[in-house]
Amino acid sequence: MQSFSEIQARAAALTLPGQAVIDGHLVAARSGATFANIGPRDGRILNHVAAGEAADVDAAVVAARTAFEDGRWRDLPPKARKAVLHRLAALMEEHADELALLESLDTGKPISDAANVDVPLAINTTRYYAEALDKLYGEVAPSAPTRLSYAVHEPLGVVGAIVPWNFPLHMAMWKVAPALAMGNSVVLKPAEQSPMSALRLGALALEAGLPDGVLNVVPGLGETAGQALARHMDVDMIAFTGSGTVGRLLMRYAGESNLKRVSLELGGKSPQIIFPDCPDLDAAAEAAAWGVFYNQGEVCTAASRLLVHRDIKADFIARVLAVAERIVPGDPLDPATRFGAMISEAQMHSALRHIDAAEREGATRLIGGVRAREETGGFYVAPTIYDQVRRDASLAREEVFGPVLGVLDFADDEEAFAIANDTIYGLAAGVWTADLNRAHSAARRLRAGLIWVNGWDACDITMPFGGFRQSGFGRDRSMHALAKYADLKAVTFTLR
Repeated sequence: MQSFSEIQARAAALTLPGQAVIDGHLVAARSGATFANIGPRDGRILNHVAAGEAADVDAAVVAARTAFEDGRWRDLPPKARKAVLHRLAALMEEHADELALLESLDTGKPISDAANVDVPLAINTTRYYAEALDKLYGEVAPSAPTRLSYAVHEPLGVVGAIVPWNFPLHMAMWKVAPALAMGNSVVLKPAEQSPMSALRLGALALEAGLPDGVLNVVPGLGETAGQALARHMDVDMIAFTGSGTVGRLLMRYAGESNLKRVSLELGGKSPQIIFPDCPDLDAAAEAAAWGVFYNQGEVCTAASRLLVHRDIKADFIARVLAVAERIVPGDPLDPATRFGAMISEAQMHSALRHIDAAEREGATRLIGGVRAREETGGFYVAPTIYDQVRRDASLAREEVFGPVLGVLDFADDEEAFAIANDTIYGLAAGVWTADLNRAHSAARRLRAGLIWVNGWDACDITMPFGGFRQSGFGRDRSMHALAKYADLKAVTFTLR
């Protein structure tokens, strides 16, 4: 990777995308309105971005519907669609440095993470679904000799994808790639806090040969562009990753419009459970710290509840603190930085309010708890750990979406599982144990869509991603995501 000074020079020279991508063209909002895109690194305006509203969303949906109905994409042979998606992946790889820089500038995440994690994963997702699109087979039913019955997957039509600001390109491709692979048209609404990589993606897709209108990118505010997309009578599905509050609104909008399908990946309050027979306490301590501090804690699967057996608690917490003390907020564009800025001033203050609540509720602060690097004008919060967190405390129940870890202890397996499941969420959970019976019991009893044993966030694109309860429904990743963007049609021939 380049030096800090070289990266800063590249950032200063970079042309920042700000126009919507609608029907094959880069365009301003129809109203001419823009919004200021604020950089978390220093609180300054990066650029001004087209503020899409209902008219822009409507133009994008019309383009997407026209492209779908005339078959310019869905009717291409699988081999041809596969070739276009592979070309898109190749162009993303060719422009990987640019995409990583846009991602770091927009989100405040370390450039090393954007370059080595976010962008490569987005490229891998595109390639995975390019290869997967001709692997989803239909079914032939057992029928009487006078009949032939089969079921086939068909694309839904127009998919609206509303994606979050914490992993903008990565999460976009979790939805865009399988939706396109199935033959759908897509209208992508990036988060207003992080629109740039999605806008660049839209331009690269056109360069890759994706037909006009098949992928449209409309930036704008959630209450305008997002709501217009979710209420649109000609959108067949909304695929969303974000907050539970917005998820509820999207379900309401779907019911009030055309009963479009809704897929929701929402929040979490994920537990990581350390049993006394943990096979590697140092590895578990690294996972406990980075499980909540990675990406500044702005991760839906963040391991924000650490459950530790009382017999090993003192020793284990000391190990976690030793890791946390080495995690120092730094400039996101510095390749040496491993912990950057939070996405916005509002999100920073939200994390600080949760910290204030933990203080009022009597938790014991072990490290952090303060704003950092305030002199830069950026939005930084120091990695923070609280011990003696009550089960009913806000820090044990509410999603912070920031770098704040709450520690609880337990006496036995029953108490550990009871605490772990004592949440409205159910996205992820982890256990550390050398006991195979305990591990299998945990996997069965923990109410979460993702269970990790002796590792955190230890799966990949081949496994489905999604949660139970108020963490949402529907799955990203794996072959299951392809079926999400399809209708299942049953066909029966009666033989005469």
